[in-house]
Amino acid sequence: MVEIERGLPRMRGSVKWFDPGKGFGFIVSESGGPDILLHVNALRNFGQSSVCDRAVVDVTVQQTQRGLQVVEVFEVLPPESEGDDEGSENLISDDEALTLPLEPARVKWFDKVKGFGFANVFGRSEDVFIHMEALRRSGFADLQPGEAVGLRVTEGDRGRMAVVIAPWETAVRKSA
Repeated sequence: MVEIERGLPRMRGSVKWFDPGKGFGFIVSESGGPDILLHVNALRNFGQSSVCDRAVVDVTVQQTQRGLQVVEVFEVLPPESEGDDEGSENLISDDEALTLPLEPARVKWFDKVKGFGFANVFGRSEDVFIHMEALRRSGFADLQPGEAVGLRVTEGDRGRMAVVIAPWETAVRKSA
């Protein structure tokens, strides 16, 4: 545990696993200790409906009768890269991606098994392609139809494609 945030211990850890279908998963503190329950409601309050395995999280926790549980999520960072990632040849560098504007969008559909989906940026008619690799590199495990997100978009060989996905609240704060 690092510091106290509004009376609750704040800590940094990594996602052990998270199942969007079940609505929960567990994180492990970087300082060790027991697994910490991460409920989907804490993620939704942050602006995400899922988080990928090994993502780094900054959270506050509380002790419950069943053990430690995340109360609030402050940051989700993608897992560290393990070399050449499948699909990464289609992505621009992280530095280049950060120069692109963050555009508010809504997910049309995303199929985790197929490894891709599409979203629409508000005010634009064309679809934006979302590859599973861009999703994972952004710290997400899955997207739900109708979910609001922020996208950093570039022109690909077949049209617009997302290179970074961010929580909706991030897109709203950056565009305001």
